[in-house]
Amino acid sequence: MERWLIFLLAMAPGLFWLYYFYSKDRYDPEPVVWVLGIFLLGATVTVPVAVLEGVLGAVAGGILAAVVVAPVCEEIAKYLVVKKTVYRSRVFDEPVDGIIYAAAAGLGFATIENILYLFSAFDESLLLALQTGVVRGLISVPGHVLFSVMWGSALGMARFMPEQEGNRLVRNGLVLAMAAHALFNLLLFSAVGFAVLVLVLVPLLWVLTERHIRNSLSHSFFGE
Repeated sequence: MERWLIFLLAMAPGLFWLYYFYSKDRYDPEPVVWVLGIFLLGATVTVPVAVLEGVLGAVAGGILAAVVVAPVCEEIAKYLVVKKTVYRSRVFDEPVDGIIYAAAAGLGFATIENILYLFSAFDESLLLALQTGVVRGLISVPGHVLFSVMWGSALGMARFMPEQEGNRLVRNGLVLAMAAHALFNLLLFSAVGFAVLVLVLVPLLWVLTERHIRNSLSHSFFGE
């Protein structure tokens, strides 16, 4: 029974934030089957990414693994999930779709991470698992979306721009996502850094995310 509780606690944040971002596409909501499919693909790539990070992390060392290897590998993996699938389909038909599918990929990835972290904490105690679940549900799980939105917004805009200009925009979005992810991970290494993360970085990323959403919706072909 306790294991089922931990599993549900690990799944809940990803599904909650997925619905939150899905509801932002108010003009032309995406097919649920596509959104869930990208969510599941984001979850699936967690395993090969973890293997790659393990190999590269063993070479790079602790802090470099966290602030260089993980951000680069994870953001590229989530990006490729979207770029190589739904981006090429006809359902990707407005700029905000980049954000919706980037959020789905990021949350799929974050949900598998969350399950692993919570069950690892559960091996220590139920209380630790519950505490871990609350903190990660509010900070780490949405964090993956906040990073992904940077390249997702760029990808959504690039779909309707000249190729060269769009590619440059996406590259910049990926670099910004990796930089934000790296800073996020770096701040986790100290109590003061964690305070800065919670009080400054995460709120700032939410502000930027909401701005990206408004900007994408303003370019929607279904807007008034």
